[in-house]
Amino acid sequence: MLASEVIRRKRDGHALTREEIDFLVAGITDGSLSGAQVGALAMAMFLRGMDTRERVELTEAMTRSGEVLEWDLDRPVLDKHSTGGVGDKVSLMLAPIVAACGGAVPMISGRGLGHTGGTLDKLDTIPGYVSQPDIERLQRVVADVGCAIVGQTAEVAPADRRLYAIRDATGTVESLPLIVASILSKKLAGGLDALVMDVKFGSGAFLAAREDADELAQALVDVAGGAGLPTVALLTDMDQVLGTTAGNAVEVREAIDYLRGRREPRLHEVTVALAASLIEQGGLAEDGRAAAERALESGAAAERFAAMVAALGGPTDLVEAPDRHLAAAPVVRAAAPERAGLVTAMDCRAVGLVVTGLGGNRRHEEDVIDPAVGLTEIAPTGAEVGPDRPLAVVHAASESAADEAIHALRAAVTVHDEPPPARPVIAGKIA
Repeated sequence: MLASEVIRRKRDGHALTREEIDFLVAGITDGSLSGAQVGALAMAMFLRGMDTRERVELTEAMTRSGEVLEWDLDRPVLDKHSTGGVGDKVSLMLAPIVAACGGAVPMISGRGLGHTGGTLDKLDTIPGYVSQPDIERLQRVVADVGCAIVGQTAEVAPADRRLYAIRDATGTVESLPLIVASILSKKLAGGLDALVMDVKFGSGAFLAAREDADELAQALVDVAGGAGLPTVALLTDMDQVLGTTAGNAVEVREAIDYLRGRREPRLHEVTVALAASLIEQGGLAEDGRAAAERALESGAAAERFAAMVAALGGPTDLVEAPDRHLAAAPVVRAAAPERAGLVTAMDCRAVGLVVTGLGGNRRHEEDVIDPAVGLTEIAPTGAEVGPDRPLAVVHAASESAADEAIHALRAAVTVHDEPPPARPVIAGKIA
């Protein structure tokens, strides 16, 4: 089989066979397909698309390109994935909630890029936390604690790592079949029994338009189901920051505060809804919401988070004394609005780029982030702001960086006299 001929077939709009897909994925993995060939293949898939059968077979081939975890546990293996946003620290709370309800959660997470934050970057702010353990340690922590939030290792879906890097360089990141295969190949490699997807739309989401998010959510549910992984997708609003913080150490601190009882309503609704879905999908409780709330109120979820951090090398007292361990920025300034009034709209992507400008996100994959910078006390849509209530509090490395952030934040948030119409944070469900 010649790679150039298979790529030509997809270029011309033909559906690829399973054998052709397996051949291409093997070549991506072992390097026998050149970078130019992988780029041409990605562009052909971007322009011509793939039907559901092709998507399922591509996802399965990418899953098999590396190690697929096997579990010998007396409980369901469950996971959640988000398509990314600003201030999205849900994974930090959801994994211990589900673990406290009797699930096993091996959560393989990613890093942030551009205006979105990454769960792995947040965890890397915890001193000593091993965010990329070997598979043996991952399995041990999940068995002992119930959850482990870690990064993709070299053994898991190696075809995806190479393909994603080339997609990023060739302008094909937005290809729906490749997005689906990238997400699900890593999840299928985790040996899961069920998955819940948080598919976001709005100004801070990867896909801003609701109809695009609906299409992605349906594709994820269809392909995952076709590959034998029962999946539910929730559609959630990302037209404003989720929670009250955006950054890395500041989001870990908010997650700890959440587990200890201080919960912003929108963040709580998304977290509990996703956790409830997984709890019910895994057969752990008939009323997943009630079970999740009990895990929070009893302190069991906070205990699981603390145990996970300690088991992966972090401090044993992080939950009790977060300020002792989390980095703090040298400059902290309130970003007052230009006029008093109500927050009526937020360009959430622009707010994420404020954090990027402070050094809290990556512009390029190789960038080093500053764990301490970010925003706290972010005023939600509908909040009254003025001299005594800022748009947010800026945590910066310098006064000049704080000045730039305040200026950009004012441009990103609209303040008027009339309240905006209420919008639900959870807009739909696909199962």
